[in-house]
Amino acid sequence: MMNFRRAVSLVAWLLLAVVVYSTLSPVGMRPHIGNWVQFERFSAYGALGLSFAMAYPKRRGLVLTVLLAGAAGLELLQMVLPDRHARFGDLAVKMAGTACGVCVAWLSVRYAQRFRLADSGAVRKANPDGS
Repeated sequence: MMNFRRAVSLVAWLLLAVVVYSTLSPVGMRPHIGNWVQFERFSAYGALGLSFAMAYPKRRGLVLTVLLAGAAGLELLQMVLPDRHARFGDLAVKMAGTACGVCVAWLSVRYAQRFRLADSGAVRKANPDGS
């Protein structure tokens, strides 16, 4: 049986392959959800950051650094493709999505641990009388 972290890791790597394909493929072959291109970029990189940060929770800083550098690298690679273009605004949206995804992963792990501690009775109120 596949555990959660292994499943998320598989999803993260598959999502990375989709992002690389979408970024470097000819414009006509790029998948489109709608007319909200910046939302698509933000969501894709947010999901990428979230999935990698959940798959490798002890390496969130490294995940963030590598994904931000990867976003910049992929954007720069578009400069050598004849029908693609690199824009700073696109890169900013991708980096913001990545950072938000990693942050959501960090917050979810942090608060999940807090709730588990509270459920186990390890966290007690400061005032025992409830006030």
